[in-house]
Amino acid sequence: MDMQAILEAQKAAHLRDGEASAELRIERIDRCIRLLRENRAAIEDAVNIDFGSRSREATAVTDIAGSIGPLKHARDHLRAWMKPERRKTTPAILGMLGAKAEVRYQPKGVVGVISPWNFPVNLTFAPLAGILAAGNRAMIKPSEYTPATSELMKTMFGGAFSEEEIAVITGGPEEGEAFSRLAFDHLIFTGATSVARHVMRAAAENLVPVTLELGGKSPVILGRSADLQTAAARVMNGKTLNAGQICLAPDYVLAPHDRIDGFVDAARASVAQMFPAIKDNPDYTSVIAQRHYERITGYIDDARAKGARIVELKPEGEDLSQQEHRKIAPTLILEPTDDMKVMQEEIFGPVLPVKSYRTVEEAIAYVNGHDRPLGLYYFGDDAAERETVLASTTAGGVTVNDVIMHVAQEELPFGGVGPSGMGSYHGADGFREFSHRKAVFSQIKKDIGPLKALRPPYGPGIRKFLAAQLK
Repeated sequence: MDMQAILEAQKAAHLRDGEASAELRIERIDRCIRLLRENRAAIEDAVNIDFGSRSREATAVTDIAGSIGPLKHARDHLRAWMKPERRKTTPAILGMLGAKAEVRYQPKGVVGVISPWNFPVNLTFAPLAGILAAGNRAMIKPSEYTPATSELMKTMFGGAFSEEEIAVITGGPEEGEAFSRLAFDHLIFTGATSVARHVMRAAAENLVPVTLELGGKSPVILGRSADLQTAAARVMNGKTLNAGQICLAPDYVLAPHDRIDGFVDAARASVAQMFPAIKDNPDYTSVIAQRHYERITGYIDDARAKGARIVELKPEGEDLSQQEHRKIAPTLILEPTDDMKVMQEEIFGPVLPVKSYRTVEEAIAYVNGHDRPLGLYYFGDDAAERETVLASTTAGGVTVNDVIMHVAQEELPFGGVGPSGMGSYHGADGFREFSHRKAVFSQIKKDIGPLKALRPPYGPGIRKFLAAQLK
């Protein structure tokens, strides 16, 4: 079936079968969990093939366990989420007389999912937690950059779900563009901001509501009170996980001018401990494709040519110029300037600019002078400084004294702001994002005087009402 026919079949099934019960929603989520558990080895193999070199353990943690957690959370809480939410009536006297106001959470219908290549399984299954908990059906378009994983997911879902429940559409940019033009009841896209503009434009043709999970340049503000060894270890772990190919990866560090060298030394030590070797180390991930490899190395070359100090954090004597895979050593770019490409574009690789500041206000002003990021990270024990940073900056989410970890909190909404995204999901927020919040007001049965006074012929009753309202 072509994608338009699948969409029509899913919409027809949604109307035919009516709103999914809690039991059916739980059963669908359990099917997803079984798929992940039973196909663990196949998923690890497929992702490794697509990347060229990616740790099985990293895939198990981020793509498999990182998907099962949100699915379990949704399964265990969806009954409570489904309950109508009581609201107060306006004016309150109506509630005292028996009127009721409530919000009911209704499935939207069919949700389109455009998932990216960097965590191809997690960023397919994690949104499904909220989509299925809300009682929807789904059509999925995974990335063409991970063909082995995309085909595996198509086989996995095809064996556990009918196409009326969940369908996977594979293919390249042409199929992706056609997918984004379908008249879904909701569309979630995870990927680059530049592509999101095209997706949102296409969705607008059918007025499809969208959730956009994008990225941007997520800053680290290193406070003077920060423990350098701990901060560097956590920042470099976030920067080398998946070789920095993470929408929430720390994109640049703002450090006190007199602590730059200390940060460099601590970063070098932490990388050496995590990766005593890089070239033939299965724990160190390759860059996904040659064009991305050239893009990232181009940032380094451009910064070097424009005067930045480049520090490669790789084992002594290890040569990465000749290798089977596209591995780039963790690389610091010290004191970058804004005319360098590395400070103009999301890096999405294991390259980390480190820029100095003299006052925290200067650091905050630099962050606020650029697009609002998906994540912001503050390290330090100074509570007043921390609150100043939190109150004075705007980001999709914040992790204090670590990086990335706020995305793992199912009780917190995850999403961007402006160029880093719109809408949010995870946990109850995901359930609400993929639900229609239907307002229901039930009027009192008896047609009492104050209600009659609001209808013609107008007289003293409505004038008294207006006098009270317009005070």
